Amino acid sequence: MRNWYTTFALTVSYFLKAGDGGGGGGISLTGTSWDKDALAIAEQVALSFGDLGLYAFKTLSNSTIHVRIEKLSNKSGSPSIVDVEAFSATYRARLDEAKVAGSIPENISLEVSSPGVERVVRIPQDLDRFKERPMYVKYVSEVSDTGSSSEGDGVFRLVSFDLKTGCCTWGIADVRVNREKAGKGRPLSKKQREWRLNTAFDSLRLVRLHSEI
Repeated sequence: MRNWYTTFALTVSYFLKAGDGGGGGGISLTGTSWDKDALAIAEQVALSFGDLGLYAFKTLSNSTIHVRIEKLSNKSGSPSIVDVEAFSATYRARLDEAKVAGSIPENISLEVSSPGVERVVRIPQDLDRFKERPMYVKYVSEVSDTGSSSEGDGVFRLVSFDLKTGCCTWGIADVRVNREKAGKGRPLSKKQREWRLNTAFDSLRLVRLHSEI
C-alpha cells in the first residue's frame, strides 16, 4: 500500500519513458540505412551553435526525424523560438546536402522542438542542474520484511545526491499538490517538511520537472 504522500498520479508521466527519443529524451533509432547519418549531422549542427545540445533524437520508418534541442547556457534548458528556427534551418540545409550525396532519402520529414516544460531529468547528469526545481519522481523501493518491491511516486525536492554511492535524498516539495494534503490554504505540515526519502539512482524509474502552470 502506498503512503499518504504518494497516492496521487500525474497522467502525463505514464506516457513518458526516459531515453525514448521523445519527451523522455535520449536517442531512438528505428534501424534504417540512413538514421545514423542523420544523427551524426544533427550532432554536428548542434555543436556548431556552441550552446545547443540534442535533448532527444528519434527516427521513424516513414522517413521522419524528431529532434528536441536544449539550450546549454540556459539553466532551464529551454531554447527560444529563434534557437529552434535557426537549428531547424541549418539542419535542413545539411540534410539537403546529404540527399544530394545519396546518404539521406529525398522524402525526409523533419520536426524540431524544445524538451518541454516538464522535461525528463537525466540521472545523474541533470541532478545538479535542476536541483532547485521541484520534480516528479517515480521510484521502486524494497519492502524489507518480504523482500518484494513496491512502486511509489511524488513531487519532491532534491536534498542531496552522491555520485560515488549513486544515491540521493529527497524531501517533499513546497508545491500546491503537496500543500493540499495538509488542508486547503495551509502550508506544508511539520511531518511533510521533515519527511525524507533515500533512493539509489538505479531505483528511479522516472524523474521529470514539475510545473504548476
